[in-house]
Amino acid sequence: MKGIVFPGDRSAVLKEFPEPVPGPGEVVLRIRASGMCGSDLHFYRGSVDFAAGDGVIQGHEPCGEVHAVGPGVGEAMARVGQRVMVHHYWGCQACRRCRAGWPQMCETAPAKTMAVTAHGGHAPYALVPAHTLLPLPDELSYRAGAAIGCGTGTAWGGIKRLGDISDTTTVVFGQGPVGLSATMFAAAMGARVIAVDIDAARLRRARAFGAHETLDPAGTDLVAAVGELTRGRGADVVLETSGRAGQDALSVLGTFGRACFLGLPGQVSFSAEQHYKKQWTLMTSWTMSTIEQARCADFAVAHRLPVDDLYSHAWTLDQAAEAYAWFDRQADGKGVFEFTD
Repeated sequence: MKGIVFPGDRSAVLKEFPEPVPGPGEVVLRIRASGMCGSDLHFYRGSVDFAAGDGVIQGHEPCGEVHAVGPGVGEAMARVGQRVMVHHYWGCQACRRCRAGWPQMCETAPAKTMAVTAHGGHAPYALVPAHTLLPLPDELSYRAGAAIGCGTGTAWGGIKRLGDISDTTTVVFGQGPVGLSATMFAAAMGARVIAVDIDAARLRRARAFGAHETLDPAGTDLVAAVGELTRGRGADVVLETSGRAGQDALSVLGTFGRACFLGLPGQVSFSAEQHYKKQWTLMTSWTMSTIEQARCADFAVAHRLPVDDLYSHAWTLDQAAEAYAWFDRQADGKGVFEFTD
């Protein structure tokens, strides 16, 4: 079979790999949709901090159906033909973090990560441990399951870190796929959402995903604009998803405000002496737990959220070079590789 690899020079190359065979405790997933995530671009561009190597199949947002199961995998864990999402990390399964559903924070050894230290989903088939699978609700498409597996799930994870955001003014910085997902969730939870981005098309999409107000920082005094929209109080909640607006995020945060920083590289600095009276709560968030991934999917179903609409482009595997050249421009929505019979 063919899979997409990144040599690290802004190219996406198809390379031949053997079809996987499941060992004990493993399953082979037939990929139906494999999402393109913003973090892919670190590997695509060859960032020294994100070195996957060109021998690893990319794609850490896979979704599909169980194709084959290995020894020891009972029907309670996985059955052939089952529609599933994947939690794309796996650890020791024994430490307190793994048992709590956070294998990416395994305390005994570095976690395995799809598209970094294990083959990912930009191929017709993927091999994963059975315990990484989560049922895909019948109401959700494979596209939606792929998005929830990382990008959309990352937005959900950040919001869950922040706690109850109903009846708040929430400012979401960046309206790429993660930011749009955050806007969608926050609006569905009862927040008044102010979406911030420098791209007019993304701001229009933010309105469609529930944003009540939109602001372009390139031509707007953000502090003044947010102040006007909040009667001078500032934002109750801020999510920074772009990785480039950390200081702007802090500048609009009101007293007793809560801010969560999701985007990379995400440089943020502040003086405690200048700001300690504001009683802020500042935090970071990294993807989500297995438990929250399932809850995210259930929430999307219960609120009939338009997760599929996050995607603006769909590609076949043979279009890998074209797809990532487009994605590298970061001027549109989310992309997905789709596989049919």
